[in-house]
Amino acid sequence: LSAGNTKLMPCREQSAAEDTAFISIQAFPALLDLPQDLEVSTVSCGSRHTAAVTRECPVGWGQHLWGRGKYGQLGHGNNTSSDRARRVEHLVAKGLRVEEVVCGPWTTYVRV
Repeated sequence: LSAGNTKLMPCREQSAAEDTAFISIQAFPALLDLPQDLEVSTVSCGSRHTAAVTRECPVGWGQHLWGRGKYGQLGHGNNTSSDRARRVEHLVAKGLRVEEVVCGPWTTYVRV
């Protein structure tokens, strides 16, 4: 592509070798393996991560995130990616009840 004297080149995807962990990116629906005692109430998707608000019987409301975590958007206290849905332990430790979640391109917002 070109615009005037400037050439625009398509972005290249970061190779799996450049990441610390390989995360599969799927363009089609896939079943998610969550524990049976979880009831999902809300789901939001970012560009490469997903968040789900869950009701954990009998614990209360929580949040599970998975996908690419390079920018800390999974909320697990690190920049590690994960194909497995993991509960955000910080929210549990603080006794916060997640009401709503919204994912942006590289961010996750929660209302507690």
